[in-house]
Amino acid sequence: MDGLKAPQDALDMGNSGTSIRLISGVLAGADFEVEMFGDDSLSKRPMDRVTIPLKKMGVSISGQTERDLPPLHLKGTKNLTPIHYELPIASAQVKSALMFAALQAQGESVIVEKECTRNHTEDMLQQFGGHLSVDGKKITVQGPQKLTGQKVVVPGDISSAAFWLVAGLIVPNSRVVLQNVGINETRTGIIDVIRAMGGKLEITEINPIAKSATLTVESSDLKGTEIGGDLIPRLIDELPIIALLATQAQGVTVIKDAEELKVKETDRIQVVADALNSMGANITPTADGMIIKGKSRLHGARVNTFGDHRIGMMTAIAALLVADGEVELDRAEAINTSYPSFFNDLESLIHG
Repeated sequence: MDGLKAPQDALDMGNSGTSIRLISGVLAGADFEVEMFGDDSLSKRPMDRVTIPLKKMGVSISGQTERDLPPLHLKGTKNLTPIHYELPIASAQVKSALMFAALQAQGESVIVEKECTRNHTEDMLQQFGGHLSVDGKKITVQGPQKLTGQKVVVPGDISSAAFWLVAGLIVPNSRVVLQNVGINETRTGIIDVIRAMGGKLEITEINPIAKSATLTVESSDLKGTEIGGDLIPRLIDELPIIALLATQAQGVTVIKDAEELKVKETDRIQVVADALNSMGANITPTADGMIIKGKSRLHGARVNTFGDHRIGMMTAIAALLVADGEVELDRAEAINTSYPSFFNDLESLIHG
């Protein structure tokens, strides 16, 4: 990472919280100034969770207000100080940013997670020749290190696959087969939830090296369940579509310990509840999640994504169940943030 050069212009991170946080870690050891900004949604997301530890390592980094909202102004240093840091929240983004910074620091850094989160960065760094030690929630990185380029096989994102999994489970007379889906053990919380709810799901063609598999689901009679604790970091991005799944389950589903939903692209606790309730669901938002009573018959409504791609895709899948009225989706273009071909794939599933 010591070959980086100062950009001529500010860096546009669009809607991506992952990008601005991870790149902050990458640039921690770069001895030049850079500004990073994003869209309206990203500009409301707190970055202090990553700026605080980076400042402790000697990085000059600041944003707007006491929460360091974007745009961020950063100047790295070639003399990064190692850090021993206990994350106050479960965040793979912050963990990854600190690992990138630690690779450039002068000595040993120790990062301790609050809860184990997705470990793609640890896997990738080791594949690229990085040396780190993982002991439960404790990650030790000896810096400085150099990485070596590799050929990488990237499986399909389970967060995107989740919408088709749920569609296959809740739309009558359905069977959906998804090939080459990433099943990294830190990301398979939605599979655990589907099974807890009684969903018909089969995992075949497992590739242990790429951590991928073929997932097959069929229409199922579902039951409510409780989702919380250390399961939350393994499915935090899938919770909007899981909420829809729960509206089609008999009984009560409780989602808790998910305060992190409030600082995603939107306050996903409130926005998910408002969107699905407007379509006939019975969802009560709580301080750290929601209580969902099913089974609900959904009807047409006008739903605003508020620029949140996952709200848009959740609503589009919910519309498959609507027999009474139409679903109007405002700001549907937000879906392009993560899945530009979503509607084409949806049409393929509907019409075969």
